Amino acid sequence: MDTTSYSRRSLHPTGRILTAQIVRLMDGYPREVRVGQPILVVVLAAAGVASLLAKLVRAVLSAGSGTGRRSFKELKKGPEYLVTPVRLRDTDGRLYEVELHGHLPQSALHPGDHVQLTLRDQGDPDLAPKIERIVNLTTVQLLRPRTATMWSHLGPPLLLQAVLGGLVLATVAACTALT
Repeated sequence: MDTTSYSRRSLHPTGRILTAQIVRLMDGYPREVRVGQPILVVVLAAAGVASLLAKLVRAVLSAGSGTGRRSFKELKKGPEYLVTPVRLRDTDGRLYEVELHGHLPQSALHPGDHVQLTLRDQGDPDLAPKIERIVNLTTVQLLRPRTATMWSHLGPPLLLQAVLGGLVLATVAACTALT
């Protein structure tokens, strides 16, 4: 039997904590964050109220050019984040695979580093567990990978507009209830 072409299949760890040595950081690929359509519709509707008020003020003051707003389709698509599969070997020689979502400093992890990982199941048995926290025992660093969120994708200007629009709608509703 030719053992040079035989590659051992990696396992998905079942525990929440895994202490192992990094064997390989594989090439990353993008994955998209899902954006809930009901949340997006509410945010855009409230932001639309504030946008209408801003356009009215601009028209009265005769100022301004329009802003380049992203379309509903672009906002619904969601942000992408980097997924990097990581291969690890524990003290018993078992090979594991986990996923690192987001970015870390380039010098944070190297093959050969001993790490303690806090993992979270992704709900799909075909997907490897996701790394929530890394303690690099070799360099004594605590690392947390960060990914884009739905809120960072929508952006502070749109969310601020949505809050202002919600306040305007609440004020109008309160005034009509009093009269």
